[in-house]
Amino acid sequence: MITMTAISKSFPGVRALDGVDFNVEKGEVHALLGENGSGKSTLTKIIAGVYHPDSGAMSYEGRAVRWSSPREARAAGIHVIYQELVVFGELSVAENIFINQQPVGRHGLIDKREMDWRAEDALRLRGCDIAVHRKVKHLSVAEQQMVEIAKALVGTVKVRILDEPTAVIAGREVELLFERIGVLRSRGVAIVYISHRLEEIFQIADRVTVLKDGRLVRTSPVNQVDRASLVRMMVGRELSDYFPPRRGPVPDAPVVLAAENIRVGKSVRGVSMALRAGEILGLAGMVGSGRTELAMAIFGGLPLDGGTITVAGRSYERVTPKQSIGNGIGFLTEDRKAEGLLMLLGIAANICAPALKAVSRGGILNRAREDDIAAEEMRKFRVAAPGPRTTVRSLSGGNQQKVLFGRWVRACKRVLLLDEPTRGVDVGAKAEIYGIIRRLADEGVAILMISSELPEIVGMSDRALVMRDGTVRGELAGAQITEEAIMALATHHN
Repeated sequence: MITMTAISKSFPGVRALDGVDFNVEKGEVHALLGENGSGKSTLTKIIAGVYHPDSGAMSYEGRAVRWSSPREARAAGIHVIYQELVVFGELSVAENIFINQQPVGRHGLIDKREMDWRAEDALRLRGCDIAVHRKVKHLSVAEQQMVEIAKALVGTVKVRILDEPTAVIAGREVELLFERIGVLRSRGVAIVYISHRLEEIFQIADRVTVLKDGRLVRTSPVNQVDRASLVRMMVGRELSDYFPPRRGPVPDAPVVLAAENIRVGKSVRGVSMALRAGEILGLAGMVGSGRTELAMAIFGGLPLDGGTITVAGRSYERVTPKQSIGNGIGFLTEDRKAEGLLMLLGIAANICAPALKAVSRGGILNRAREDDIAAEEMRKFRVAAPGPRTTVRSLSGGNQQKVLFGRWVRACKRVLLLDEPTRGVDVGAKAEIYGIIRRLADEGVAILMISSELPEIVGMSDRALVMRDGTVRGELAGAQITEEAIMALATHHN
């Protein structure tokens, strides 16, 4: 379907691709792997007509092509789900799914009834129960991702590029996506699949291509590689200990945060939990189970409909983010670009944002002090960037996450609420982030970690709570924390 030969592409100061060969065949799932900054996104954007290569050639269905625009590539049958969601918040779910391909009635007008029916059918096939009339801006990040997936899997398309489609979904949603990919492959659709979850590659891909620093490392049938060799190709070193060793349970450590009978609308229904100093408490569950809403309520981002939150012996029936930060609680959100980072500002401004009094006097910011603090956190968390004034939007996903860790660890010494802390982060940066989390726990910080990646919950948690339908369905500890046990609790109907 697509053959790319000696593709090169440069941006100011960066050679994103350097003589890369790549091809994907009809009816094939071809995995494209590499660390952030390896050139994956640039390559797929050339396929999709977003960028033009500086040199090299591309053919599509046997004929040489050079797309004039993404619209031309889309018209030829190429569709992309980008890692960063492309949704229209003021439009409905149905309107987003059928954007630019709405069904039209007799008089040339959009047939909304037909569009809604087809949107419901597309979501139902993916195991989603999302009202198609809802505005997308009111959906969670995971629900928006399912809308994006449904959008990419409707219509007649010859090539689908899926960039981290499972970053914020889990369990049955992932299974349904893979089933649909299998159907598309059987129909001859060519699929380029990008993911940092290596277990997915062995589950669905036929071939795998690895890029590093803009160069082709290797293309191989999946059955001729293993996890260790893929990691070695991507990061250039062995990752012998992916998850850092546990220190062991700390039953005598003080409870620093407790939630009692927390209720938030229909999302959280009577949840109680306790978090001890120095422990990592994993919070697992399917999309829509109430995990994010619980963390948001604890931090003060959502109002409580009932229940109390106790921090260091003081109880609250209402709490605000300002109070939480004052109590030493930090919150790393699942959507770092929309809710976590100030994308147009520099690293220094982002790190110092929650505690401006420390870098100001008489209401005037001390930029030099701000830069000094940021430089210290950049060294501590190994943020790869030219300097403290570098805008965070220019950083890789892994470095953006490290900036957020630097922010919250500096401002909040008691509790960290981490919602999908490695979402969209490459395998090398994941290992670094796991080391950061374990080190913070060893220093006495209490950590609540939400993750859709079961290996992450199993590998990092001292204890794990599993939610379903807004309630906690079970608690696991030590050797009890297994993927099978988590899934049994997350999917069992009482």
